[in-house]
Amino acid sequence: MSTPPILVDQIIEARWIIPVEPDDTTLEHHSLVIQGERILDLLPTEQARQRYTARETTVLGEHILMPGLVNLHCHAAMTLLRGLADDLPLMRWLQEAIWPTEARHVGHAFVHDGSLLAAAEMLKGGITTCNDMYFYPDATAQAFARVGLRSVLGITVIDFPSGYGQNAEEYIAKGLAAREAWGQHPLIRFAIAPHAPYTVSDQNFERLGQLAEDLDLPIHVHLHETAQEVADSLRDHGQRPIARLDALGLLSPRLIAVHAVHLDETDRSTLAARGCSVAHCPTSNMKLASGAAPVADLVARGIPVGLGSDGAASNNRLDLLREMQQASLLAKLTTGDAAALPAHQILRMATLEGARALGMDADIGSLVPGKLADLCAVKLDAPETQPCYHPISHLVHVLGREAVSDVWVSGKRCLTQGKLLQITNTELLSVAQLWQNKIHL
Repeated sequence: MSTPPILVDQIIEARWIIPVEPDDTTLEHHSLVIQGERILDLLPTEQARQRYTARETTVLGEHILMPGLVNLHCHAAMTLLRGLADDLPLMRWLQEAIWPTEARHVGHAFVHDGSLLAAAEMLKGGITTCNDMYFYPDATAQAFARVGLRSVLGITVIDFPSGYGQNAEEYIAKGLAAREAWGQHPLIRFAIAPHAPYTVSDQNFERLGQLAEDLDLPIHVHLHETAQEVADSLRDHGQRPIARLDALGLLSPRLIAVHAVHLDETDRSTLAARGCSVAHCPTSNMKLASGAAPVADLVARGIPVGLGSDGAASNNRLDLLREMQQASLLAKLTTGDAAALPAHQILRMATLEGARALGMDADIGSLVPGKLADLCAVKLDAPETQPCYHPISHLVHVLGREAVSDVWVSGKRCLTQGKLLQITNTELLSVAQLWQNKIHL
């Protein structure tokens, strides 16, 4: 007597599945089986049809199914400042354009609405997890939760006052209150987020490092972004920023160094020895002329490197597919080695390595039974995507975010055939127009 098929919630049949683990693997004509929020099985489609029956079956006949992308560094609310101040180096961009505009406009409504636009943009581009750093994390949590984006939100701290807080004590108190309010939400986590070495004192860095250890949270910080940052640190502290933070006890596997562009041999060795991770933001670094991070060398040293978009004010897209291509090409250019960071390694950076940096790789970042079903489907049915000999290469060097057709977070569909399910374009366009009118008054 034959065994009856097992009833499951979902089966997704795909032309190709790229699980990321094992590395550099492409499975043809396979199916992903989902029960509840998690992946139950991954097996050839013919076997899946015999073994399972599903309440919902999705057939992706000319698609790649892969893990949802992990955006390891973003300032989501700054989507409302997209293109406001182009063609300036970092400190002029901050001091002359961004900080004054933020002082006039940033509040709960600004952050909520900007984060809503950002979440929609990211989901439409296949991003299912975002590591964010900004003020009013409660407002960001509301926006992200509405559309179903998984996130790690920064308890952001700087030493100078803003409309959000007057001092580090107030920033910390408000961030911890948001964490308490959202602590039980399945999609929302938090990180300690000191802004940068040039905006946070030794005393506050030490306090935040202890808080991160006490609460077992990641530390998300801009670090060695520009040559000026390093020079100013040597002048003011007698140390490079990485050495300073190491002396203060912040360097550990929980630290995510954002940008990490200007690194000497000692900096690189220290990051590796302490188990730190790096968030590589190639487009932002190029646009602000900050430089090119030595990513191929960092990866060779075993340092986890994920990819980040940075904010839309300095990129100007929240598009990890583009970051994948930029990271690949920039590594080849700067090393003079065409074999540097091959496509499968870039995809791993955009998925599993980002998850690893956040301490979430047991749950997301690859398509392995037992993990959460955070998924992205990318279609290859257009003539400009053909022929396709190597699907992973296509992800990095051919496809753009417009090819993303379907997205699931924890097994729940957020995007179908390119259309968001929790919010309309009409509402998003209305929000964008409202703030454009306010900011340009």
